[in-house]
Amino acid sequence: MAFKVHNPFFDRRDDELQLDASLFRDVMVEQSSPILPAEWYPQSGVQLTWPHKDTDWAYMLDEVQACFKAVAQEIAARELLLIVTPEPEVVKAQIADNVNMKNVRFFQCPTNDTWARDHGAICLIDSVSPHILDFCFNGWGSKFPADLDNAITRQLYDAKMLKGTYENHLDFVLEGGSIESDGRGTLLTTSQCLLNPNRNPRLNAVEIEEELKASLHLERILWLHHGYLRGDDTDSHIDTLARFCSPSSIAYVQCNDPDDEHYEELQLMEQELKAFRQVDGTPYHLFPLPMAAPVWEDGEQLPATYANFLILNEAVLYPTYQQLADEQAKEVLQAAFPKKEIVGIDCRPLICQHGSLHCITMQYPIGVLK
Repeated sequence: MAFKVHNPFFDRRDDELQLDASLFRDVMVEQSSPILPAEWYPQSGVQLTWPHKDTDWAYMLDEVQACFKAVAQEIAARELLLIVTPEPEVVKAQIADNVNMKNVRFFQCPTNDTWARDHGAICLIDSVSPHILDFCFNGWGSKFPADLDNAITRQLYDAKMLKGTYENHLDFVLEGGSIESDGRGTLLTTSQCLLNPNRNPRLNAVEIEEELKASLHLERILWLHHGYLRGDDTDSHIDTLARFCSPSSIAYVQCNDPDDEHYEELQLMEQELKAFRQVDGTPYHLFPLPMAAPVWEDGEQLPATYANFLILNEAVLYPTYQQLADEQAKEVLQAAFPKKEIVGIDCRPLICQHGSLHCITMQYPIGVLK
């Protein structure tokens, strides 16, 4: 099936795709079939699933809630923020002094954990209505309990917090952090995660690719077979390694230290990225992000990565780790997103549970949050 897009938004040059969101708030989507929008497509808002005493954050709850509050403040200053929590009044009291509460929506329900990127809805857009795709989240291969988190999307939809057409894909395991879309029918992902038998063991590689193309309306998939971060328990989510910044550009983690244990794998990943081609046959413009210096907790290296940034309508929020590479990462991201404000947030608390800024968020395209 040919991938046809009849939307002037997608005909713009890459640099024009990153102009202020105000220029696109009234965009009429007119494509002939649903598409998986890129993260920079105009957003209606972002979801956070808030940490509480019954999550794995209990031992450092104040510290991580302060980090979530900082993220919430930056999001709500620019667009709607949906907070999912079993205790909305408690969270409201925590954030009311610093967060633009006019842009905050609460939804009360039980939760296992806080990783909205992986239990949040994956949305498609077309000319009629957004499509709210509800995939199965199994705790990254049954590593952690996920039954409550796996039910959040359906509850949000039933409560009319998410607008659109609901699609049940709960027979297929897929996390938002494992996929990157260019908004034009190309998906970037890793074989270590999506082909891992702890996700969809009944399907072979060909069947998994067919399922992805059918459910997400894709034309092609770019598979990375190399790249990992020590301490990552997601089986190499793409959002820890390489990210689309525009249809023609990719930011990725680069390692140039031969003494670093990541060197060989990340060098091989870099060669794969250099070999990838756009649909027209031209190579991608690559933006190498610095390798974060090792961060340790109780003898365990934590997966600090600058690739785990969040693209908003008017800004890019990126994780910082209080080290020299923070500023270098900001410079790279500013070059990749010249029209956006680049805002750093100290995410050292988040990596203590093996995730970072992008992992705790899920953006929703225009028309989904009201």
